[in-house]
Formats: sequence, C-alpha cells, structure tokens
Amino acid sequence: MNEIPTSNPTPPPSPASGIIERAKNIILKPKETWVAIDAEPATTQSIYMPYVLVLAAIGPIAQFVGGQVFGYGAFGINFHPPIGTALVSAILSYGLALATVFALALVIDGLAPNFGGQKNQVQALKVAAYSATAGWLAGIFGLIPALAILGLLGLYSLYLLYLGLPILMKVPQDKAMGYTVVVIIVAIVLFLIVGAIVASLTAPSLPGISI
Repeated sequence: MNEIPTSNPTPPPSPASGIIERAKNIILKPKETWVAIDAEPATTQSIYMPYVLVLAAIGPIAQFVGGQVFGYGAFGINFHPPIGTALVSAILSYGLALATVFALALVIDGLAPNFGGQKNQVQALKVAAYSATAGWLAGIFGLIPALAILGLLGLYSLYLLYLGLPILMKVPQDKAMGYTVVVIIVAIVLFLIVGAIVASLTAPSLPGISI
C-alpha cells in the first residue's frame, strides 16, 4: 500500500517579517492598509508587541550609535557625548516614546465624539501607533548626524494620521481635517514635553562632554 506523501505545513510568518510588511504597506498603500487595520482584531498588547516596541527603538538606538561613532559637529568643532549620558538619553527617549503613543491614543479616543466619531480605545491606539510609522522609520537617519535633517521625511506620519483617523474612529470626512489638526497640536505638545524631560534629565552631565 502506497503512503500518501504529506506536505510540510507552511511555517507562520516571523514577527520580523510581519513588522516589515505592515510598515511597508502603511507607507506605500496607506488607504488600503488603514481599511485592513480597521477590520483586524487587536489588543493593546498585540499592537505594542512587537510593532511599537521595535519601531519606536529605531530612533533612540540610531542616535546613540551615531553620536558615539560619528559625533556631532558645529562651527568646526566635533564632540562625542559621554556614553553614559547618551545611553540614559536613549533609554529615556524610548520609554517616553512608548508612553506618548498611549497618551496620544487617549486624546484621539476622547476627542472622537466632538467630531462626530465613535469612542474606541483599541482603534485609537491603532491610529496612534501605525500613523507614527514614518516618523519612527525616519529615525534611522540619526545613525549619521549629518543626515539628521532627512528625519523630516517622518512628517509623512501626519498624512497617515489624516487618512487613518476618519476610517478607524468613524469621523465624517468633512470633519476629518479639524480632528487631525487638533490631534497634531496635541502630538506636538507631547513631543515638546518629551524633549524637555529628556533634556532636563541628561543636561547635568553635559559638562563632561569630551571634545
């Protein structure tokens, strides 16, 4: 009796491939991807792990490595931040980035009814997390401080936010722009607060900078 050969089951995609695919799609096909994100089940944990945890680390790691390897230059002077200060700054930036995503999601959720939308904390977290993709990816330019200006490409995240808000929070299209503007203002305030916190906690070590 001949045995029927069995084919090996296709292995599930790795977390890394899933992150890459989602990041690529939200950048290149944002409208279609937001529709898919809207329909997929999710929890706070599934959104953060591994997508947010991985992508939010790109900028802090890149800036830490870039500062130590290449240093920062201005007016003909080049300096490398003390490794301890740079490491503390990277860790703080990373931790606060994770917290900022959650805080922004609370704002998105809280404001939704004011613009004709529906409150939904998980959907709001999806918007906050996935719209930040462009900004997180642009953080890679921190590896070479001279190219840091290219980090402005991360502003594409504002467009992703504009597209995602009405789809996931069920906001009428005619109110989407106002909703987006208010959320962007809050995001800028959060960004400034994070920057001020990191600067204030690492500034005492600045006199030890080696030139």
